[in-house]
Amino acid sequence: MVSPESLDQLRNTLRKGQQTMADWQGGELAVSAVPGAGKSTGMAVAAAIAIANFNLHRQKQLVIVTFTRSAVSNIRKKVSEHLKNLRLPQSAFTVSTLHSLAYNIASSHRELSGFGAGETKIISESLKQKLIRNATNLWVKENPKLYDLLLEGRSFDGEDTERLRRQTVLRTDVLPSLAKEAIAAAKSSELTPDDLRQAESPDGGSILEIAAGLYETYERLLRQEGAIDYDDMILGALRVLKNEGIRQYWQERVFAVFEDEAQDSSPLQTDLLEILALTPKGIKNLIRVGDPNQAINSTFTTADPRFFNEFCDRCNLNAQLSTLDQAGRSNRNVMRAANYVLHWVNHSEYAKIEKPFREQKIRPVDEGDPQANANPEPIGKGVEIYAPNDIEHEMEMIGLRIKELHGQNPKLSMAILVRQHNQGRFVAKSLEWLKEHEIKIYDVEQSDRRSRVPMDMLAILQFMERPHSPDNLKSALEVLKDRQKISSQQDLNALASNPEQFLYPTLLDPALSNIAQDTQAKCKALLRAKIELPLYNLIPFIAFTLYDDEAGLLATADKLGDRLNQQLVGNYSMQTVIAELKDIVESENFEAVEDENLEGRYMTGGQLTIISLHKAKGLDWDVVFMPFLHKRICPGEAYLPEAVKFLGDFGLPEVARAQIRAIVHHERIPNAEEAWKQCSYLGQAEEFRLLYVGMTRAKRLLWLSAAKSTPFSWNALDNRTENAPICPAISELARKFPDYYQR
Repeated sequence: MVSPESLDQLRNTLRKGQQTMADWQGGELAVSAVPGAGKSTGMAVAAAIAIANFNLHRQKQLVIVTFTRSAVSNIRKKVSEHLKNLRLPQSAFTVSTLHSLAYNIASSHRELSGFGAGETKIISESLKQKLIRNATNLWVKENPKLYDLLLEGRSFDGEDTERLRRQTVLRTDVLPSLAKEAIAAAKSSELTPDDLRQAESPDGGSILEIAAGLYETYERLLRQEGAIDYDDMILGALRVLKNEGIRQYWQERVFAVFEDEAQDSSPLQTDLLEILALTPKGIKNLIRVGDPNQAINSTFTTADPRFFNEFCDRCNLNAQLSTLDQAGRSNRNVMRAANYVLHWVNHSEYAKIEKPFREQKIRPVDEGDPQANANPEPIGKGVEIYAPNDIEHEMEMIGLRIKELHGQNPKLSMAILVRQHNQGRFVAKSLEWLKEHEIKIYDVEQSDRRSRVPMDMLAILQFMERPHSPDNLKSALEVLKDRQKISSQQDLNALASNPEQFLYPTLLDPALSNIAQDTQAKCKALLRAKIELPLYNLIPFIAFTLYDDEAGLLATADKLGDRLNQQLVGNYSMQTVIAELKDIVESENFEAVEDENLEGRYMTGGQLTIISLHKAKGLDWDVVFMPFLHKRICPGEAYLPEAVKFLGDFGLPEVARAQIRAIVHHERIPNAEEAWKQCSYLGQAEEFRLLYVGMTRAKRLLWLSAAKSTPFSWNALDNRTENAPICPAISELARKFPDYYQR
């Protein structure tokens, strides 16, 4: 029996807002927390106190659910430590990702889950992409009339070259992307292909009809593989829990469910947790903790902050909403800047459809707060805004500031947050000189790039083997573009639509532009290498072609070559190498070479970390630099490539997503043009939330900048836009607080 004094002592380690979780006595509770409010700390203490108060044990557990394996490890460690100090059983709680929990339920009752009796494999992301491509090709064969309508588009003169180009665009870009968006959006909301077909769409349902067909074909191929995807885990668990006896068995074992990062939940995931949390008395013992203002995954996952916001509003009606608005992470000026950006965006033209943010301000903690060094003293003004001449000048200014700060305090942790991978590459190259001043640089983006080495090799080798395949040529061109070996200012679909004409044109063929001729030369050099070099030298040759002087990438390619040599000894051929690479890519079991054992140490003192804004969520540094804050990227606007405009002034994948979203929310389904506008607004809302996340990573100093001259595309640094507009939220911030603006 734990003494009340021990529990009070533990509760008193929390600030007032967090104590709401610790005081929970059952039922639903929504916790909406600002950045740095200590969500996981409060949840861990609340979990330990609940285990003590309700005498939980192995047969009656508290279930904690979060979204990443690293978060699982983090919260498990915190709860375990509290239980150890209270001398309570470690078996009284479980922590898992939501998908892991669902798979555990579904696989324990296979006969009800729909998985089948045999061994079920969970497909990797790369295998899922392969199945989507196969489903696309199969759908095209089975639906010639619909496909011909797409080919004709708004206007078509029947010219063969244009037909080939459109076929390439549809088969390699539009239809696979439409399938990916529709499958994820529909499955995560428990919608079937027939549900999409039956929806009353103002455009006659043609886009949803195509989406339904692709979805149906994908499901058929998935079953043939004897595989499931991540959404199937949730669906399988829900099927199992429809059985009254089994549902009762699980509900008896689960006392309550605590969910972290609830802003990233889909409706399906919420349904699962609510079923598990339901007590015999019809009460849901459910605490959901999240920050809707840090919902930054909704444009590429099925998450939608609207669901958590609705949960918070519902709980608020019953006085079951707690807002954790005190945060000890940042200095007062950083909080003031973040609060102003939130307020300005919510009252701007960008809030026409729905507000991007929940109205909650970040407040400093009270005096005597338990957090050490809460709301630290700022460095200088705490917030600095700059407008350098160009991106080279921007990097020079940031580099000198880093050198100055490191000289003043070598233990400072610093980070540069970037929106795009190519920006990270540019930053790392520009700041290499800092290493001479004993400033350690950890480029997280380079580590990510290394993991793509097997995929790059596979794409290039498949092109070398079958260069006449439009798909193979397109994949190789994409790799060369991503590695900045060819210009991005060309229509890759047009080049790939007729490989023979592009690679070996005759005198009668149209002349290629200078840019296309350079691309052609790169491709022909790869094909020559296949003829002139021994097979075992192709991997090193491709590596040097793609990665130049990037030591980590070259070392990773070298490791990959060694593995292939060992795996294929005595059976080394182009076909076996490609087959082995396919296996490596699909199983995702190849680890890149790291310069040292990093173990996620992104926040080490004395280190400069270069990291994407998405990966920075949940982390913090003494000093944060956010360069390249231009309107074109934040908030940006929905971009429609010229290559797909024959279909209309909208993107099919985005339209399908918006229309499915309307079905889920029981709203009128928008027509294609309206859906495209909605997608643009939702994308802009997420970019502003991403900006807010980045700003709130800073503890002592936040640097915000946007150069006057910047690349139009970060794949082509020489093509510059002069007097590029700054992000409007940062422009307004500089106007509101002129003392932040450094002239």
